Amino acid sequence: MSEQGFPPAARARAAAGALFFDGAGRVMIVQPSYKPERDIPGGCVEPGETPYEACVREVGEELGIHPPIGRLLVADWAPHPGMGDIVLFVFDGGVLGAEALTRITFADKELTGFGYHPVEELDGLLPERLARRVKAAIAARDLGESVYLEHGRAVPG
Repeated sequence: MSEQGFPPAARARAAAGALFFDGAGRVMIVQPSYKPERDIPGGCVEPGETPYEACVREVGEELGIHPPIGRLLVADWAPHPGMGDIVLFVFDGGVLGAEALTRITFADKELTGFGYHPVEELDGLLPERLARRVKAAIAARDLGESVYLEHGRAVPG
């Protein structure tokens, strides 16, 4: 028990990102400058910020654009050995048209590039847990649902 008489509680970090698509249904994958693994646009939720607000802010910082961000697709409880407890939120960024693509800049230098990829290529491009999360988010988008995951996997029930 804590000093206040409450049992210990998780102190999870939170991160939020968006899935963007092209007209062919391929998903945007980005290359961060600070790690070798590819990712989706997004980042950590800051104190006092909601996951949705963090997603909007991170997309603006990383890509230099401010497209409308849609509904929640996935909430994933995915503790990381080096980072501890973490909950990741993935929102629907929708289809980016040619005009939006021409405005993409990497002003904060966190990203060095991006590309669109079909879902079939994600297992070879992304870390395993992220590939599962993104594929689940794409399926949720197609079905008009939001899903809860643990380590990128659906919870039985």
